[in-house]
Amino acid sequence: MKKCIEIPSIPKAGPYSHAVCGGGLVFVSGNVAINAETGEKIVGDIPAATRLILKNIGMVLTGAGSSVDKVVKTTVFLTDMGKFGEMNGAYGEVFGENPPARSCVGVKELPAGFDIEIEVIALA
Repeated sequence: MKKCIEIPSIPKAGPYSHAVCGGGLVFVSGNVAINAETGEKIVGDIPAATRLILKNIGMVLTGAGSSVDKVVKTTVFLTDMGKFGEMNGAYGEVFGENPPARSCVGVKELPAGFDIEIEVIALA
């Protein structure tokens, strides 16, 4: 059974769910660096953007009855693969020991001029 999760404090820009639960998994939509409290965007500071995105993803996972500790797979989209090391450092702060599987994809551009987007799959 499919269950859509919406977190009112996290902005979204379109007809999609913040997350969808099904089959014992939580699929979290791609998140960009928007501060859920202020609406402020972070562009140009990959470490800060990575931390904020993972914080927002944590809020979505909590709303879905899961947590960052239950993440099994992430996909990171970067507009500049030269910033991989910066992302990797901040990412490692959240997923230190026993990190999830990960893919990192270089993309030409992301919506609204963002330079990083992250999506995750977690255990419910």
